[in-house]
Amino acid sequence: MARVCFSCLLPASRHFSASPIIFTTRQKVALAGATVAFCLVFLLIFMEYQHWRPQLKDKELERYMARIEDMEPTDTNDAALNYGVAIDCGSSGSRVFVYFWPRHNGNPHDLLNIRQMKDKNRTPVVKKIKPGISSLASAPDKTMNYLRPLLHFAADHVPVAKHKETPLYILCTAGMRLLLESQRGAILQELCTNVPIEFDFLFSESHAEVISGKQEGVYAWIGINFVLGRFNHIEDNNDTHDAVTVSSNPKKASVIRKRTVGILDMGGASLQIAYEVANPLVFASPVQEEAAKGLLAEFNLGCDVHHTEHVYRVYVSTFLGYGGNYARQRYEDLIFNNITTANRLLGQHIGISAERPYLDPCLSLETADTIQDEQILHLKGVGDFDECCKRIKPFLGKGNETNTSFSGVYQPPIDFHNSEFYGFSEFHYCTEDVLRMGSQYDGVRYAKAAKDFCATKWTTLKERFDLNLFSSHADLSRLKYQCFKSAWVYEVLHSGFDFPADYSNLKTIKLVNDKEIQWTLGAILYKTRFLPLWDLRKDAIKTSHSSWLRVSFVYNHYLFFACFFVVLLAIILYVLRLRRIHKRAQQELQWLQEAEPMTEGS
Repeated sequence: MARVCFSCLLPASRHFSASPIIFTTRQKVALAGATVAFCLVFLLIFMEYQHWRPQLKDKELERYMARIEDMEPTDTNDAALNYGVAIDCGSSGSRVFVYFWPRHNGNPHDLLNIRQMKDKNRTPVVKKIKPGISSLASAPDKTMNYLRPLLHFAADHVPVAKHKETPLYILCTAGMRLLLESQRGAILQELCTNVPIEFDFLFSESHAEVISGKQEGVYAWIGINFVLGRFNHIEDNNDTHDAVTVSSNPKKASVIRKRTVGILDMGGASLQIAYEVANPLVFASPVQEEAAKGLLAEFNLGCDVHHTEHVYRVYVSTFLGYGGNYARQRYEDLIFNNITTANRLLGQHIGISAERPYLDPCLSLETADTIQDEQILHLKGVGDFDECCKRIKPFLGKGNETNTSFSGVYQPPIDFHNSEFYGFSEFHYCTEDVLRMGSQYDGVRYAKAAKDFCATKWTTLKERFDLNLFSSHADLSRLKYQCFKSAWVYEVLHSGFDFPADYSNLKTIKLVNDKEIQWTLGAILYKTRFLPLWDLRKDAIKTSHSSWLRVSFVYNHYLFFACFFVVLLAIILYVLRLRRIHKRAQQELQWLQEAEPMTEGS
């Protein structure tokens, strides 16, 4: 039998370690299967990482980057952005605000991230016109001419392709409330008829309305809490939170969430307070319970009514005549009536000349002023803060009933040990513009500073004013009436709303995060709260068609572990196959080495 010579099939060198590895069809299939399974698991892990990546970021860096992004011009070329337009039709003028928000993140418990639009110069997209829309009461046919500049302004900033899906809200406040119902109706009808003809915004009859003072207060409360992040989830133990009962029904479970802030706002004519009522209420009488219904608003900011994490019950009350300027006017009217009556009945001549002025404790020391009605009454300040507080306290109309504020209006109890408030307008002007006490309110320090100011002579105050020692916002009128307004703010807080003298959780500010907070932000957040639900439903439909691509091992542990074991098994089989191949190659090598001498000897 002829011997086969294998030497020609071997390398020139006799010293080699193994023969080449040649894969069979079965080996190739096993290797391909292992590769596919490994890629599948890698894809699942990558998708899950993409889903949770925002939560893996450093929280402080994330907040910082969000603030930086908020300062940048809005990228109108980003097709994923959505827009909304709100027009505040106030008593003295109307302003349009344009907002935008990115696509909802898919979590049904999160709210839309609504922000004010910025133009290319990083300026908020806002435009104001005067006078108020209520001035058209006798000429409603001119309503479109009045609002057209604001509508064109918004249309120019919102990308044309987005107009049809951009909601437009025209919300009228105090001025329109004072008109007759027929006059209000004619103006609103003019808008509902003509706006859809000229503009492609998402607009219907329900988008133009006259809102109540209660609604306005709720929207303002929503706006500031949204900007402060108080509607966000609790992320760590440093987040301030408390147990909130979301319904008046004490049998329902409490929801643990961040503590919201209350707001205090004092203008020239009115005063407003709004805060969340976190606990079930107990009423002293059926009459009080009925009165409370008109002052409490319960609403759900969540996109799904079945989720109660964002159910809030807010108390809102507006007090006309309790603003700083109007309170001073009431005080002067009382002085005028009392002095003129006393002069007439007793034959006195107090206040009829600058030489015999009426001594007013609510004007700073030696400050001169006059009251003019049927005659001129001369005043001169004695700067007595305590006496001033004593004289103006009756204007609060505070009774002895529990759970009441001004003029006996119902007020739910405030948990002062676990609450936080922000004071705007006059609260800020009184503490900062002249007294320069910063944003953190301290009742004891404030009272002392106010006493010192009242006791300071007018000539000294005027010298300080000329040296620019007060805020640039303070003028001589502010300086003249600062003593009175300091006392009024103090009494409103501590005698009217019953804030403790040592209450330390009140900040008096003008801006929040360097931004002026408008109630229109809260309005558009509330009115667009269901929009995320549309995106979530669309995503659900897409998911049902391509679930194998979008599955997450967080929600399907079995699939993940099955893939893992498939990969592991494939790797084990592959290693065993390689060992077998290697062993066979070693055997073939040994046989060839044994066969070579035989071939050479033949």
